[in-house]
Amino acid sequence: MGIRFFLLVNKQGQTRVAQYYHHVDLQTRVTDEAQIIRKCLARTEKQCSFMEYRGFKLIFRRYASLYFIVGADATENELAILEFIHMVVETMDQYFEGVCELDIMFNIDKAHFILDEVIANGEIVETNKTRILAPVRVIDKADKLSS
Repeated sequence: MGIRFFLLVNKQGQTRVAQYYHHVDLQTRVTDEAQIIRKCLARTEKQCSFMEYRGFKLIFRRYASLYFIVGADATENELAILEFIHMVVETMDQYFEGVCELDIMFNIDKAHFILDEVIANGEIVETNKTRILAPVRVIDKADKLSS
């Protein structure tokens, strides 16, 4: 299993999206998430965007006011995960037409759906933005027809 979790966090440290692909009990998850967020937010722009944490790698990237944080196995390539994060940001940017924290908050289901199209069981299964967004747009059309 390559990816353990995907977090989307604002500059204040509030989690906006949390998707886990590796079972961790709730108490450990809450504690680890708080420590991970503190570690990532404490890093400066000049510091490295990946670090070791409890036997796995943390890879993160800041885009505007949002931090995209991925927990991955120690064997994963950090630069490939950074490229993956960039692809997710571009996909969300294309869907939301300029993604921001409010887009994520008011469309949390769409953000999770996009992540579900990209990651399955901790493995990256799709990187083509058109293929990722096609089912999301089908759901949007169905929602408009039912309204």
